[in-house]
Amino acid sequence: MFFRTLAFAAAVGSAVAQRPANMSICDYYTTALLTNNTAANQATLLTLVVNTAVIGNYTQPNVGVSVPGILAPGEVNGIAVNLLPYFDGGFASTNTGGSAGMAVNFLDGGGAAPLMKNMPANDNTSAQYILLTHLYEYFGVLLGCSMQGGAAYPAYAGHASMYSVHKFMDLSYAEVTYFIDQVALSAMSFGVAKDDLTAVGTALTTLFGYRCEPPMTVVPSQGPQLESICIDSTCPLAANATCSSYATAMKPAIANSTLVPNSTTTSGGNASTTSGTSTSTSSMPATISKAAAATVGMSFAAVAGGLAALFL
Repeated sequence: MFFRTLAFAAAVGSAVAQRPANMSICDYYTTALLTNNTAANQATLLTLVVNTAVIGNYTQPNVGVSVPGILAPGEVNGIAVNLLPYFDGGFASTNTGGSAGMAVNFLDGGGAAPLMKNMPANDNTSAQYILLTHLYEYFGVLLGCSMQGGAAYPAYAGHASMYSVHKFMDLSYAEVTYFIDQVALSAMSFGVAKDDLTAVGTALTTLFGYRCEPPMTVVPSQGPQLESICIDSTCPLAANATCSSYATAMKPAIANSTLVPNSTTTSGGNASTTSGTSTSTSSMPATISKAAAATVGMSFAAVAGGLAALFL
């Protein structure tokens, strides 16, 4: 799981200055990497972190940490994980408000190409644009971006309940763990310190990594919501679990078998087998480069200077 990644980041703390207790993670790293803590720079920082988590390393400079990316196949504790079919329409897993999941291509705005240009998509109407901008906004809330809320960096305007958004995905422990690990690796690749990685991982795991979590507040204006994303039987049960608040989990149907490796479908299109389903609840991360992660602390200043040159 995420916290095992921290063993590979032991060199960070001694080389990166301690974040002041009264300064959020977003505010601190915006200032450290982009000099001025403005709304535009906060939006830039979250764009870099989210885009890298989604497609893997693409920025120069970075600190040498290898980030495979959420869209790349991976492995957690020997369990194969492939999240791509949730994004490219391979699975009928998107909650569009009906009684079953529907297939939606969230890579319809140019795929990886615009992300490599620090953009969400090639347009502002695609499903990709909506998804990526919502991710920028949502992670800004999670990381405490104090300047968020205006035109330069809008407040989160997406769905309130992350369970509602993901309810037809039936995500496993391995799948959710892989997602969290990619976010952690992305942050690590920009020199985020060990203690702050722990804080990010704790927040993500607490909010999304347990089955049947009681309502919690993430976005203050939206109030308490059901937030469990990890909902299949491999997910650990939350303390004070409220399983009656959650519908019975069902595996998503395969909408396009050519987009889902190692899959078969029935005549009705429902999945009879799907790749990447976890059968273990052991805690292990996706593959991480120990040698690369050990360079994080040594290279932080170079990242700050390089990003300042690129964006200021």
